[in-house]
Formats: sequence, C-alpha cells, structure tokens
Amino acid sequence: MRIAFIGLGNMGGGMAANQAKAGRQVAAFDLSADALKRASDNGCSPVGSVAEAVKDADVVITMLPAGPHVRKVYADEVFPNAPRSALLIDCSTIDVESARAVAAQAREQGFTFADAPVSGGTMAADAGTLAFMVGCDAEAFPRIEEALAPMSRVTIRAGDHGTGQAAKICNNMVLGISMIGVCEAFALAERLGLDGQAFFDIASKSSGQCWSITTYCPVPGPVPAAPSNRGFEGGFAGAMMLKDLKLAQDAAAKSGATTPLGAQAEALFALYERLGFGGKDFSGIIQLLRGDLKALAG
Repeated sequence: MRIAFIGLGNMGGGMAANQAKAGRQVAAFDLSADALKRASDNGCSPVGSVAEAVKDADVVITMLPAGPHVRKVYADEVFPNAPRSALLIDCSTIDVESARAVAAQAREQGFTFADAPVSGGTMAADAGTLAFMVGCDAEAFPRIEEALAPMSRVTIRAGDHGTGQAAKICNNMVLGISMIGVCEAFALAERLGLDGQAFFDIASKSSGQCWSITTYCPVPGPVPAAPSNRGFEGGFAGAMMLKDLKLAQDAAAKSGATTPLGAQAEALFALYERLGFGGKDFSGIIQLLRGDLKALAG
C-alpha cells in the first residue's frame, strides 16, 4: 500500500513512522527539514512537495494545523494531483464546516474522503495506539479502517462527514473540563494535608475515577508515564487544548448549545497560554491553580 503522509509534526511524525513500520511505502512531506529527516530515519521516503507525495498514492493522510490549511492543501495540491482511486483521510482537528466543505469538494471530483481526527496524544501516536473518530460514507469505512490500522488502537465510525470532527471537539471539551476538575481536587487535597498518592489511590477507585486521574495524573508519582513526571514536557500541549476548546465554543455558538463549563475551561487555558505555558502539557494547569508558576517555568 502506497501512503502519502502530509504533516509530520508532533503527532504526524509518529503516525507516519507506524505506517512505515507496517511495511507500507510512505511518501512523506512537511515544510520542516528536521521533520523530513526524522521521517527518513523512521523508514519514510521524504519528498519535496505535496503534489509529489500524492501522485501515485493509494491513500493520502493529512495532519495539518487548522481548517484553512486543510482547505488549501486539498484544493491546491491534493485534488489536482492525486489519482481518483486514492482514499483521502484528514486526521487534523478542525472545524466541522471545513471538514464538510472538503468532503463535498472531494465527492464532486470523484474522491472518497473521510475526516478522522485522533485522540491519545503524542505517546499514542508514537506507539500506534490512537483512537480514530471517523466521519465518512458507511460503505467506505472498512477501507478507511484498514488504512488507519497501523496507527490505531480503535477506529470508530461516528457518522457522516463532519461527525468525526464533532466527536473530537466534544470529547476534548470533556477532557479539558475534567482535567481542570482533577487538578483543582489535587490542589485542594494538598492544602488539606492529604498526600497526593493517597488521594490518587482513593479517587482512582471511587466515584472520582476518570482518564485524567488514572492515565494522565497531574501530580508526579502515581502514573509514571504521565507528563507530570517530566516537568509537564511533551504530551498534549496546552495550546492544542485551547485550540480544541475554541473549536467547541465556536460550534456551540453556531448550534445554539449551552456549554458554560466548556467556556470556563477555554478561559482558563487561554490564561495558561498567555502566561507563556502553551507549549507545556495541558495537565500543567495544576501549577496555575496552585499559584506555582515558577515551578512550571523551571
């Protein structure tokens, strides 16, 4: 299977590498020379343009920053140069309207397209254990599932085009809200003299149990793989969480949904970013709640 992989950042680099590890031919493109070098080291074949990457592809996978980038890359580079037989899969996290607009353009030009954003962060991207939320035509899903298999722990069809993006922004709104709640609880526990490990042992086995505690605990110790054990480096950047929360709030405004906790989460992560910590993992917001920004900066 010939894969064209466009966008080799923190997520895309690991995803492309897993396609190569599965024995697929991966033509990889990114604007960053360093990203292309890493892709080459991981078994991909770096190329000089999107057009070159997609020209003989069986599957085109894109992992791009935002809706305008996705619209432009598909309109200017992918549609004019990819074979009509190619399966097009956008794994970026973007607004629902952009996903549906690109899907409509793909259909008009005879392509099969899916929006398939991911959950799991950089660790899952590197390990090939991402969760994919797919918006596509039902009959296309088995082919999409096969294409994503080397990168996936689970691939779920959410519904028609755009619903993958809807699922992603709703899921990450839950995640952003729950992480703030978990951080508030750990900060309060500390003030009350309750040891963090003791609180983890209790909360992880009682009604407070959630992913933000058991998989991504914001205090060092209880979950060794969590970014809290390495100064909140790596993982899922606060700036990326803010981007997803903004997408959720924009979607809520357009659809008339009421999301007050989502709005508060967006405001807190906006402050986190303005204070200069957008590059730190989003669980580092515990330091903001503690009032310990020096520790986060250090």
